Amino acid sequence: MMAFAERMLGSLRGRKTQLALAVRIAVAAVAAYAIARALHLMLPLWAVLTSLIVTQMSVGRSLKATRDYMVGTVGGAIYGGTIAMLIPHSGEGGLLALLVLAVAPMAFIGAINPSLSAATVTAVIVLLVPAMNHADPLDSTIDRLCEVTVGALTGLVVSFLVLPSRAVSQIRINAAQLLELLAAAFAELLAGLTRGLDNDALHRIQDGIGTAMASLHATGLEAERERATHLSSGPDTGPLLRTVQRLRHDVVMIGRASVVPLPANVQARLARPLSDVSSAIVDYMRAAAVSLRSGSGTVDIQPVDAALQAYAAEVAALRSEGLIRGVPVDVAERFFALGFSLEQMRQNLNDLDRCHAEWCEAPATTAAGAKG
Repeated sequence: MMAFAERMLGSLRGRKTQLALAVRIAVAAVAAYAIARALHLMLPLWAVLTSLIVTQMSVGRSLKATRDYMVGTVGGAIYGGTIAMLIPHSGEGGLLALLVLAVAPMAFIGAINPSLSAATVTAVIVLLVPAMNHADPLDSTIDRLCEVTVGALTGLVVSFLVLPSRAVSQIRINAAQLLELLAAAFAELLAGLTRGLDNDALHRIQDGIGTAMASLHATGLEAERERATHLSSGPDTGPLLRTVQRLRHDVVMIGRASVVPLPANVQARLARPLSDVSSAIVDYMRAAAVSLRSGSGTVDIQPVDAALQAYAAEVAALRSEGLIRGVPVDVAERFFALGFSLEQMRQNLNDLDRCHAEWCEAPATTAAGAKG
């Protein structure tokens, strides 16, 4: 029983961000309901639902959700209330025709700009609630705007005050996760140079990297939104995001080079240098991931430079001995593509080292960083 409790506590400690979001959502829902009841709003439900929608993982994301939802709601309420008041209708047929007139334009706008998708729902509510409750369309419009405003402001205030989560801190976590995925993929791809990899294997190895990359870029936008409104401070997110993106491209290129295995005699000569390169790069990326998560610490990139220099020297020796001349064209192309990709990776890892130093407030360990 104690072991189970310890595992559960350990799992919860690793989900602090998610737990904080759950607490914020619960507080926002309760607060929105209490405020809506205190103000005697007609449907407190919409205040509660709005607070749930705008309370997001980070302050930056909450800002965007609040802005988009409020703009869509105000637009939909004004449009729905206007046609309900200006166009006479009676009976089910007239209401259905008015419903089409309300939904079609708002749905078209929402399809063009998904951030305004709330306009369609709001227009329908403003149109149908008076018909069901025999209420005045103007009163319904005002009620809807008040309910959404209460919910949006409540959710936004809770996002600021209750266990606030900044996108800048989430970038470290997301970047660290992506570096770990890239390190695992890189190690497996280099190992594949001895046996070759088919497309299914390549997709399996790189599975999840694209999703993690999209999540990192989305978090970067949220962080820049926070910086622009002076809600948080921190390094510019652009260099880190671009560097990680380029490292992903390097891994993709290495994957393409590993489709065809190297000739046996080339494998024998490059086995040790490639193993050293794999170990050095994987160890560096994993250490950088750990350091990014904590926001402090240093990582030594010198072993990566040394391993890549040793590999380049062995490749030069192979070429001077003419061992690449007799291999098939596709094998030679992939051999040189591998060398090019590793050289690009060296430059990108040096850029990552500088980004890591900036995000972890540590001195860069690259030669360029030392000179600077």
